[in-house]
Amino acid sequence: MTSRIRIGVQLQPQHAPDYQLIRDAVVRAEDSGVDIIFNWDHFFPLTGDPDGAHFECWTMLGAWAEQTSRVEIGALVTCNSYRNPELLADMARTVDHISGGRLILGLGGGWFQRDYTEYGYEFGTKGTRLDDLGASLPRITDRLSKLNPPPLRDLPIMIGGSGEKKTLRHVAAHADIWHGFLDVEGYRHKSAVLAQHCADVGRDPAEIERSMAIKFEDDDVAATLRFADDMAAEGVSLLTVSSSGPDYDLTGLTELVRWRDAREG
Repeated sequence: MTSRIRIGVQLQPQHAPDYQLIRDAVVRAEDSGVDIIFNWDHFFPLTGDPDGAHFECWTMLGAWAEQTSRVEIGALVTCNSYRNPELLADMARTVDHISGGRLILGLGGGWFQRDYTEYGYEFGTKGTRLDDLGASLPRITDRLSKLNPPPLRDLPIMIGGSGEKKTLRHVAAHADIWHGFLDVEGYRHKSAVLAQHCADVGRDPAEIERSMAIKFEDDDVAATLRFADDMAAEGVSLLTVSSSGPDYDLTGLTELVRWRDAREG
């Protein structure tokens, strides 16, 4: 597990009718000193006007790969249901090359039913979607090993979610990074569950980087940064704040980057 605190920002590709707004947010985010810029893999907004402006995830990542020069990029997270696993591996390899080796392959089981319904995917159940994710992960890694040329590095696989029976078992078996949406007590509990899954598959849980979402609630910056301190003390080394269009306010991101830099002295 890396010991350096890294800061991510999720630029949610919603409510930005002019793509230039997203392009500008990427510039501002990279200039801020952020470590990773994420988007998400949905087809419709998740907040605000449900029929508002929205753009597709992986097409955008290809553009970000060309636009940026330093930050890592990725989806937080890709819905496993939307693409054939072999195709997704090839897409990820290609974006990795375009970026010069800066892609993180974020994956999750999927959950937003409207995406499935309107785009013609079978929604199934939470259990079947997670089973499908488990079946896809070895197919993705196998295809990555066969591609010519291969990715420029061993692609870090991030799995999002905290389900104890299936998601964390997939994390133990396949992930380099685990991302959750938890408070400190919840993280401690889920981390212990993950450690048991790692023991079951003979893996050191310290090999898996811990990543958590962080929100600036009610403009209480001090309270949010105390939460960041608490999570860092628990071993979380990647903290990600989100921002939505059309404004893409990066005030919270700036505060987190400043907090990270102060910790590093």
